[in-house]
Amino acid sequence: MACVLEAPLRMSVLSEVTASSRHYVDRLFDLDPQKVLQGVIDMKNAVIGNNKQKANLIVLGAVPRLLYLLQQETSSTELRTECAVVLGSLAMGTENNVKSLLDCHIIPALLQGLLSPDLKFIEACLRCLRTIFISPVTPEDLLYTDATVISHLMALLSRSQYTQEYICQIFSHCCKGPDHQTILFNHGAVQNIAHLLVSTSYKVRMQALKCFSVLAFENPQVSMTLVNVSVDGELLPQIFVKMLQRDKPIEMQLTSAKCLTSMCRAGAIRTDDPCIVLKTLPCLVRMCSKDRLLEERVEGAETLAYLIETDVELQRMASITDHLIVMLADYFKYPSSVSAITDIKRLDHDLKHAHELRQAAFKLYASLGANDEDIRKKIIETENMMDRIVNGLSESSIKVRLAAVRCLHSLSRSVQQLRTSFQDHAVWKPLMKVLQNAPNEILVVASSTLCNLLLEFSPSKEPILESGAIELLCSLTQSENLALRVNGIWALMNMAFQAEQKIKSDILRGLSTEQLFQLLSDSDVNVLMKTLGLLRNLLSTRPHIDHIMSTHGKQIMQAVTLILEGEHNIEVKEQTLCILANIADGTTAKELIMTNDDILQKIKYYMSHSNAKLQLAAMFCISNLIWNEEEGSQERQDKLRDMGVVDILHKLSQSSDPNLCDK
Repeated sequence: MACVLEAPLRMSVLSEVTASSRHYVDRLFDLDPQKVLQGVIDMKNAVIGNNKQKANLIVLGAVPRLLYLLQQETSSTELRTECAVVLGSLAMGTENNVKSLLDCHIIPALLQGLLSPDLKFIEACLRCLRTIFISPVTPEDLLYTDATVISHLMALLSRSQYTQEYICQIFSHCCKGPDHQTILFNHGAVQNIAHLLVSTSYKVRMQALKCFSVLAFENPQVSMTLVNVSVDGELLPQIFVKMLQRDKPIEMQLTSAKCLTSMCRAGAIRTDDPCIVLKTLPCLVRMCSKDRLLEERVEGAETLAYLIETDVELQRMASITDHLIVMLADYFKYPSSVSAITDIKRLDHDLKHAHELRQAAFKLYASLGANDEDIRKKIIETENMMDRIVNGLSESSIKVRLAAVRCLHSLSRSVQQLRTSFQDHAVWKPLMKVLQNAPNEILVVASSTLCNLLLEFSPSKEPILESGAIELLCSLTQSENLALRVNGIWALMNMAFQAEQKIKSDILRGLSTEQLFQLLSDSDVNVLMKTLGLLRNLLSTRPHIDHIMSTHGKQIMQAVTLILEGEHNIEVKEQTLCILANIADGTTAKELIMTNDDILQKIKYYMSHSNAKLQLAAMFCISNLIWNEEEGSQERQDKLRDMGVVDILHKLSQSSDPNLCDK
């Protein structure tokens, strides 16, 4: 019988809960405007800090009625303002609350409210909009659907410190990517917000600063503009530097460091400028120390990784500032069982977010080790570093996996480490596992790392081959993703270098002729060059050349013809002629050239080309075809003489280019 009673029981509990809230909603429908106003004020007091009450009122349909009252011309300004305050309070509850508000089309109603002449009402609407827009469930694009909204918000910036704070906060949360940056920039965001950096209100200064940090991120246009803007006779970079000082709040130091970092990466500030070297970089290193909060350490490390990513001098400088390399090792031990965190809530938060620290550390190690061999050595010698990377490759968080692969990729540029640490820790095993089924962004970096592990001096090359790498790489060459196609073919090219014949045959079998032609007609020149590089490596050493040409000769000659006839750059044609020179070096393979008049005419044509590189490559072909010690050389020489090759050689011996002359 209990089963039958269960549903009504649950219903009665719900109706009991909502009944206690119903009178709040009922009062919104009273005919006396004064009672409606009092009802809204009582509702405001009831929902403050009470998520249960907020949810009940939403279920009972309070939102449509509040929005109706807010939009009614006949409602008093005081009532409309109180409605906006209650809606803002409801939005501060759970994400589900925000979704319910969005479903009732709250944003257009609040934006309409901004046209009112009453400042208090405008501020209440902006505060509510701010709360809604900072929620992760609100689509940013809702701010940009009507072109007039941004202009109106810019105009409202001058009304009060509250409008400045809320509008800047809305902008910084809704500016995601270049399109949004451009819209805000074109509406005069830089000029309208710059003077707020010297406001008497800390909150306004901070929100304005956050605005600039998102506007300038990866945006050269904004960054170049910011450099020349001045407020009260002081240039913005100088204002940012002042905000970096140690006596300023941490969020201000961090955010101004982000602004200067973006400007530096965009080329608006030089990497050797004192404001970067002496101010921004040391500030970001300070943020990595263990006495900072978790989110500050994460943001500090990620911003520093971005600042130094492409500049070797900044990498060297960071590596010797405050023992940074050792300091980052602490990111992997946090929070430990002996953490000095007495606040249980904080500890719980940090345990949930500890993976973000590992991700940030891997990113920063990747940037630090991008170019300098000594720094890579220091990183790898940091306690348990290789084990940490190997563990990172199999973490559940995709962001940690990606950062660990990036770190591994950066360290794999070291010949020394490929021969030692990478081998000792059999890094190739977890890397191959990552390559089995990862999202594209991880695949791109992992396959780049594999390219380095397949270089001829790397001891990992053999075991990687045995673990089925050829099949995997051949499948990458068929990817829609350009970077994956390039990496797949690049890794095969490295694999084929000085490889034994079986490996070369396996590669050709795995690729298939059809796929080879596909790659040779790829629209990307990088794919084409790497495919030609692969062919060149496959066609090296005589027995291999003869074997491959006996099985795939017809198709390869077809491909060569295709490229020499196509509209390609000098490098592509030169690489193709070098492949022909390799074929000409074979014992039986050279007959495929000698019996193909079309190819011989092409070689002759390139001997007289205006580009010396192509002339040299064509002469390599000729020299391999006429080599005296080889059988049939006399017949080949006669045929080429009849074609007029000797006359061209006479001409070239008078060339002003010493290389051509010698050849």
